[in-house]
Amino acid sequence: MNCHVSAILLGVNDMDRSRRFYTDGLGWKVEHDFKISVFFVPHGGSRVGFYGREGLAESVGLSPDGDSGGFSGVVFTYVVRSEARVDEVLAEAEKAGAKILKPATKETWGGYVGVFADLDGYAWQVSYSAAGQNQPYAE
Repeated sequence: MNCHVSAILLGVNDMDRSRRFYTDGLGWKVEHDFKISVFFVPHGGSRVGFYGREGLAESVGLSPDGDSGGFSGVVFTYVVRSEARVDEVLAEAEKAGAKILKPATKETWGGYVGVFADLDGYAWQVSYSAAGQNQPYAE
């Protein structure tokens, strides 16, 4: 696993309020609005987006209330260019002592995703999507 973050997802309680804060308040430009998540134009850094807190917690195998080791509201996403690489990264992480929160599975939106928690409980989502295999932030 290379040392980079493809995207940082923030679990928010109010999608509309958060969208207004980042767009109207901070002047960020929306890159994609998927209704359940919003991503902003990265300007050369990591992609930043937000997702409803409950849905984001569920997507990484944690309770939004803090069960199962607690959910900080932040998920780091690591995008790779193949399903096999998702499996490899999860295996590397587990061998290093990570806890697998969600084994890699095909998602309803067509991607292949698995999630691990590092030694301090930070959630890392390892993700592949055929639509995004040429994204510059993918490994």
